[in-house]
Amino acid sequence: MSLAGQYLILQLLIIAVVLAGVVVVSLTQSTNNFEKIEGRRSLSAAESLASNPLLRALIPSAAPEMGSALPAMAETTRSISGLQFVILADRYGTVITSTYPDDVGTSILHPESKVEEGRGWTGEITRNGNHVLIAQVPVLDDTGQMVGIVSAGQSYPSTRELIQEIAPSALSTLIIAVVLGATGSVLLSRRVRHQTRGMEPREIAELFEHREALLHGVKEGIISVSPDSRIMLANDIAIELLQLPLTCVGQTLTELDVAPQVTRALTTQQQQPDRQFLIGERVVVFNRMPVKTARKDLGSVTTFRDRTELTLLEQELGDSKATADMLRAQTHEFANHLHAISGLIQLQEYEEVIRFIDGVSFSRSKVFEDVSAHIQEPTIAALLIAKASVATERGILLEVSNDSRLGRGDEQIARDLTTIVGNLIDNAMDAVAEMPKPKIMLSVHEADNLITVRVSDNGPGIADDAMKEIFTQGFSTKDATVSGGRGFGLALSRLVCRRRNGDITAVNDHGAQFTATLRK
Repeated sequence: MSLAGQYLILQLLIIAVVLAGVVVVSLTQSTNNFEKIEGRRSLSAAESLASNPLLRALIPSAAPEMGSALPAMAETTRSISGLQFVILADRYGTVITSTYPDDVGTSILHPESKVEEGRGWTGEITRNGNHVLIAQVPVLDDTGQMVGIVSAGQSYPSTRELIQEIAPSALSTLIIAVVLGATGSVLLSRRVRHQTRGMEPREIAELFEHREALLHGVKEGIISVSPDSRIMLANDIAIELLQLPLTCVGQTLTELDVAPQVTRALTTQQQQPDRQFLIGERVVVFNRMPVKTARKDLGSVTTFRDRTELTLLEQELGDSKATADMLRAQTHEFANHLHAISGLIQLQEYEEVIRFIDGVSFSRSKVFEDVSAHIQEPTIAALLIAKASVATERGILLEVSNDSRLGRGDEQIARDLTTIVGNLIDNAMDAVAEMPKPKIMLSVHEADNLITVRVSDNGPGIADDAMKEIFTQGFSTKDATVSGGRGFGLALSRLVCRRRNGDITAVNDHGAQFTATLRK
């Protein structure tokens, strides 16, 4: 059924209920008016007859069917007042004369009547199955003694009579209500259809169900924010990734005390896709899309996904690629050395050959011996050798402290250490690049399942205003066009450390010094 039809039926039902209520109220009001008006009229007629001197003189000695004066007086009163009946009784309540002959000789006293106390009374009685409104008044003699009773009354109108009385007004009300209701239903239906883009309620319900299924079925987080920074919808993944309460919908970002980087990601214009932020211990990629219509700004919809593992793998892949490139460069360098040795031999410069080989061997073996003597983990040893070669090419002295010790570990701890050591050394090489005698010192210690990595340099150090933000600045500062760009290394290193119940700190000590701790 169409929306207009549903509204029309609803309006008609409401009109029917209201009309039924009006009829009930009208019937009740008509009954109350009858009791009020007819009760006064009956009581007034009975009082007038009871005060008649002739009645007061005749009734003490009157008996049923004795004389015609009393019946005539009663009938005259009934005719003049328009009542249904008038009854005269002696002081004991026995009927002397009545409009209904069958009542003669019966008692008219009623348990609720106050007439025996000398007071007038009106009330309702049942007579032959009919409801009757009666008034009873005592007849008093000159001494004030009750010598008789006058009773007058009228039967209640039937329900049919009452309905016939109110039918014209009720019918007029019904017609007006139906016309107004139908017109209002059609106009309201048109307006609602315009606002719902012509969709019927069933289609709207299906659309809502599809939206809910889509929101909670996708693996990405989806959150909608209004122009006043109020969350309009959020699926389960969004609530989990952003660490929001389940009751976040309808609250503003300020009320939820959302982290500054999250607020920035959800409310600021996004120039580039896939902005990355550190939320807690997770790397989250944001994509924000403003939503506007021709009339107003509806806010924005932001999608995001967890890229923690992928980012760590990218970082490790970048380190592995750098190591491979360095080994390839060393292979090329070794080929040049072999060519030099071959040329010296052809020139029969045997002493030069010996000196050249000794020099190359000493240079290479010293690096290998320094690393292998302290680092037992092959992955970290290979990384340090590669970084040492890079540092040498850039004119930087990279040394491993003599007290460094690191044994073999499982694959996961090797991967985590690769991320930490690689990032800290890369940052240190960038920091000392402009120094006259650049130097980097690395020390690695392992004790009681706790690994401590310390990297210090003789660079300019860390600015005071950046000391607090160096780990929490988020990933938005990274150039999205450069893989592994700046702004990621320290955040990733901190993430790895905290995952292993450790942390990373930074101080200035004749340069920058970073200390990372993590448990095996």
